[in-house]
Amino acid sequence: MARRKTKLSDRQKSMLEMLQRFQVDNGYPPTIREIGDELKISSTSVVNYNLERLEERGYIERESRLSRGIRILKPLHDAAVSATERAKRALGGTFSVPVVGRIAAGIAINVPETDFSIFDAESTVDLPQGLLPQRVPVESLFALEVQGDSMIDALVDDGDIVVLRKTEDLRNGDMVAAWLTEEESTTLKYLFREQGHVRLQPANPAYEPVILEGSDALVVQGKVVMVIRPLEQ
Repeated sequence: MARRKTKLSDRQKSMLEMLQRFQVDNGYPPTIREIGDELKISSTSVVNYNLERLEERGYIERESRLSRGIRILKPLHDAAVSATERAKRALGGTFSVPVVGRIAAGIAINVPETDFSIFDAESTVDLPQGLLPQRVPVESLFALEVQGDSMIDALVDDGDIVVLRKTEDLRNGDMVAAWLTEEESTTLKYLFREQGHVRLQPANPAYEPVILEGSDALVVQGKVVMVIRPLEQ
């Protein structure tokens, strides 16, 4: 019987390092085409073959129905450190955003209306300066940990971190943290202001939209400007 290979090939190591680096730089995983472009692999079949080997050996897991459905389970620790340091040097250092609580991506959950702070005062997420959206002051940003999967088709999963900006500049289709005044609860959804009502739309067909009558039925706490998927340890 042929002995099953357990070590990664050089290409597979390069691919895993690229997945880690892309996650650090962007806060979400790459597509198969983006992996091929980065590693100069013209065949998507070759990319897929090596991803399958990484999955077999427990380094990643994949969600086949999502184009960005790769999650790192067992990173190359040295590669993760070097990728992070390279990102910091290339992007000019880091800035900190306070993680002030959790938000429901599913059924709305009750939290205090004016204070998300259920984490300690030192809970922060550090991000490369180059990821700071243009003309967005750092002091206007805060972060929340996502609880639930109602925004999964928008690549926001349970346990992810969403970075939000406090702003009144809102457009239909923005993903927002919305405080529901009557229910005294908060939820993460797409915002649509329509004739006579507001629709909070999930990105998962398993959930129904929330329809609110009147502009005073909700308060938008912030608009999502970035999604961070923590690397699995």
